[in-house]
Amino acid sequence: MPDELLHLPVIHSILSRQKDAPGALLPILHAIQNAIGFIPDDAVPDIAHALNLSLAEVRGVISFYHDFRTTPPARHTLRLCRAESCQSRGSEALAAQLREQLALDDHGTSADGAISLRPVYCLGACACSPALELDGQVHARLTPERLRALVNGCLEDAAC
Repeated sequence: MPDELLHLPVIHSILSRQKDAPGALLPILHAIQNAIGFIPDDAVPDIAHALNLSLAEVRGVISFYHDFRTTPPARHTLRLCRAESCQSRGSEALAAQLREQLALDDHGTSADGAISLRPVYCLGACACSPALELDGQVHARLTPERLRALVNGCLEDAAC
């Protein structure tokens, strides 16, 4: 069975539970992404129909918020803090290192789907700058060497 058909019962269940709530679009999009891992493009017509919105309105909201994904997520997500404290402690150089090591831009995913790179503007670890979050775990006081080791670990080991 194609993947999109596997997602339909989940999407329809979310829509039936939440479609009548005021301001339902964002909670529905979050619920779908939490359940499936991303918002499939083929779900957009169903969402639009359930909420009496145009396809453009739904796609506009999805594209406006950087945390929404329209493709399956990478196995590992690396979010490097780019806020002032981390910048003052070298996060821009670390970002350049990541872009070079992974051959990605700041919002890219490696060709093999191993790592997704996302900038973030504060992880709340300012006293321990520079910091990054890797699969939900914060790593602070990063050095170029520690960063390279973390990334290499993700590339070599699926468990990271």
